[in-house]
Amino acid sequence: MVPGMMLPIAPWPTAAVVVLAFSTAWAWQDPQPGYRDTPKLPDGWRVHDADRPRPRVVDAGPAGAPVPPPADAVVLFDGASLASFRGRDGDAKWAIVDGAMQVNGTGDIETKAEFGDCQVHVEWAAPSPAKGDSQGRGNSGVFLFGRYEVQVLDSFANPTYADGQAGALYGQKPPLVNACRRPGEWQTYDIFFRAPRFKADGTLDQPARVTVVHNGIVVQLDEALLGATAHRAVAKYEAHGDKGPIRLQDHGDPVRFRNLWVRPLQLERPAAAK
Repeated sequence: MVPGMMLPIAPWPTAAVVVLAFSTAWAWQDPQPGYRDTPKLPDGWRVHDADRPRPRVVDAGPAGAPVPPPADAVVLFDGASLASFRGRDGDAKWAIVDGAMQVNGTGDIETKAEFGDCQVHVEWAAPSPAKGDSQGRGNSGVFLFGRYEVQVLDSFANPTYADGQAGALYGQKPPLVNACRRPGEWQTYDIFFRAPRFKADGTLDQPARVTVVHNGIVVQLDEALLGATAHRAVAKYEAHGDKGPIRLQDHGDPVRFRNLWVRPLQLERPAAAK
């Protein structure tokens, strides 16, 4: 979420060599020195802690064809129109290129419709060739209710703080593993989101919970969010309604998205939260 390295044209080294090379470099070069004075999370690590162990890499296999939406899904982007989205000044102005919408510096976009408990399917691709490093490489995000972020980042052989890489609950929880494909290849997120519940007086009754499947691999499993996404701060909740928009971040990198759909889930709500 916060503020490029060129990929080699020669044949790719093995994943083990790549990971070892970057791990060695990380040992003597901290790309985020400003994050050593951030506040501590409940688990004892600092927000964006450069010393927090990064998840091991798992090969997710090759990218496949777009996943067709189920019959009860609300299609947000079909490859041809941004009509389901709005931008900061009215209509969404991201570019549409070869059936994908692409970040182009015109700002975040969000759905006109609002959703509560839901299943969200997102397919995205980081720019290729890769440019930049750490948080400056293929950075975007998927925000449920416009405030709870699942991080989008080119995390293929790209060290960064653990709670900021692809599949992280940004600033809160690293993914269980790094399932990121190479830049330019299509990636999938299936996000299962249970919205927070608030009491009548506005205090938190139950935290939001999220499961994230990245390229078919579980990277977050029923995790409780600490609150709305924050940068260099511990997240906290502010009361809001039962539904909210899904926001996609323009972080300045030309990340592409395709085949977006959402399934509203009818989950039981406790009486105190109704």
